[in-house]
Amino acid sequence: MMVISGSPKEMIVDASEDMNADLLVVGSRGLGQIKRAFLGSVSDYCVHHAKCPVLIVRPPKSSHK
Repeated sequence: MMVISGSPKEMIVDASEDMNADLLVVGSRGLGQIKRAFLGSVSDYCVHHAKCPVLIVRPPKSSHK
């Protein structure tokens, strides 16, 4: 188990490099483009900065709309 502090997106990428990860799996909350522009996207940062492939897991589509 690792306990680290700092910017989550940077720490996730750093940890994946420290662990020599073959694949980084991150979740997506599906905030939408406007909220993502203001809040930033951890998954987007990981895709652009990780040295290994990144798999983004999206939440299941709800059947209760």
